[in-house]
Amino acid sequence: MGLFNRKTSTATVPAPVAATTTLSGDYAIDASHTRVGFSARHAMVTTVRGQFGEFEGTAHFDAANPAASSAQIVIKAASIDTGSADRDGHLRSGDFFDVETYPEIRFASTSARLVDADTWALTGDLTIKDVTKPVTIEFEHTGAATDPFGNRRIGFEGSVSVNRKDWDLTWNAALETGGVLVSERAKLEFDISAIALVSENA
Repeated sequence: MGLFNRKTSTATVPAPVAATTTLSGDYAIDASHTRVGFSARHAMVTTVRGQFGEFEGTAHFDAANPAASSAQIVIKAASIDTGSADRDGHLRSGDFFDVETYPEIRFASTSARLVDADTWALTGDLTIKDVTKPVTIEFEHTGAATDPFGNRRIGFEGSVSVNRKDWDLTWNAALETGGVLVSERAKLEFDISAIALVSENA
């Protein structure tokens, strides 16, 4: 993972010390307690939700200089799961993610800032099907704790709405009643639990 070699903005944002001091350090995403998901409207009447089962990521938080914080995640596109084998097979095909040609989805931050005491905004490059576009994701810090095994954990929840056509995910079908089968807008959702790379008991 190339996270800690990425250059980020050097502008200093004043930080609410009480809210950020315990976050400082390097972290790895705990995939078994994290959800990386998405949702999109289907047939103009309902919302279909899904998630990716295989991914890995790292993050660095700097309480003294939040702008020096950064994060990166790599997702296996073939691990998509919407609860329907037929739909998942279609999403893996060339109509959508074309997972044999483009096996990974990536996000790598390019800048970070504190919005308020509990909210971070990460701007970065989202790459799908070798198309890279900038997105900004706001994450709410949901807590920090030391688990029974001595791991220092932090939690974040965030989401961002994107137009899937910007990443060459253009397949659709017209409905007889008007509209299309799959909405162009999709929501990416992140419920993250991350573990400090050095535990509090080390």
